[in-house]
Amino acid sequence: MAKEKLYTIPLNDAVNAHDECPFCYIERNIEQDLMDFVLGSGSSYMEADVRDMTDRAGFCRAHFKKMFDYGNTLGNAWILKTHYMRTIDEMKKQFNSYGPAKISLKNRLMGSATRSNSVSAWIAERDNSCYICNHFAEEYDRYLDTFMTMYDRDADFKKRITESKGFCLTHFGDLCEYAELHLKDSDKKEFFASMFKLMEDNMERISEDVAWMVEKFDYRNKDADWKNSRDAIQRGMQKLKGGYPADPVYKQAK
Repeated sequence: MAKEKLYTIPLNDAVNAHDECPFCYIERNIEQDLMDFVLGSGSSYMEADVRDMTDRAGFCRAHFKKMFDYGNTLGNAWILKTHYMRTIDEMKKQFNSYGPAKISLKNRLMGSATRSNSVSAWIAERDNSCYICNHFAEEYDRYLDTFMTMYDRDADFKKRITESKGFCLTHFGDLCEYAELHLKDSDKKEFFASMFKLMEDNMERISEDVAWMVEKFDYRNKDADWKNSRDAIQRGMQKLKGGYPADPVYKQAK
């Protein structure tokens, strides 16, 4: 497969899915692929080099929960076993090297922008690291780059985007930042005008769906058509924060 197709094909698939956000669609697929890689039938968790990577990066709270729900008890146990060994070793080093920090009166009163306690700083760094999140972040940047390239060069792709349901606010914020940094100034006016209209139209669409769901609970509307509001809650939540609130638990294939 040509290198460019590695990202254009999944991105086209995501846009063709007519989802509330193509980047949510991609994120879910990448996350599930990584779950399968880490805990699936391929038994990657038995490979020392894979566990070395997961030991170093760790997992965030959300992905630990998803790993538990995935259902591979032995795989989770192997991952936790060596991860605990590494964590305890690092923790002991942090404890042994700890020394009280000198805190100025100003910092005591105003609070510090950075953590003054070395152990706290070490834990905060760990909390910001996750094997699955880190891998998605690496892929995500390439998808944003591919999106901008396709939007600029592929008229059909551009048309499908402008006629789509837009993006969730979280991923739209990332797209705006990426466009600000990478688009030519001469292209920004058209891009942002088009994207802002797209988001306004679709945020209002979701808002109307949610509002009609509320009205459906009025006894006077009990026989009225649901219109597009039956799944307005999950779509409304996704549009604001991303993700798929109504998705079933992703489990290991038997």
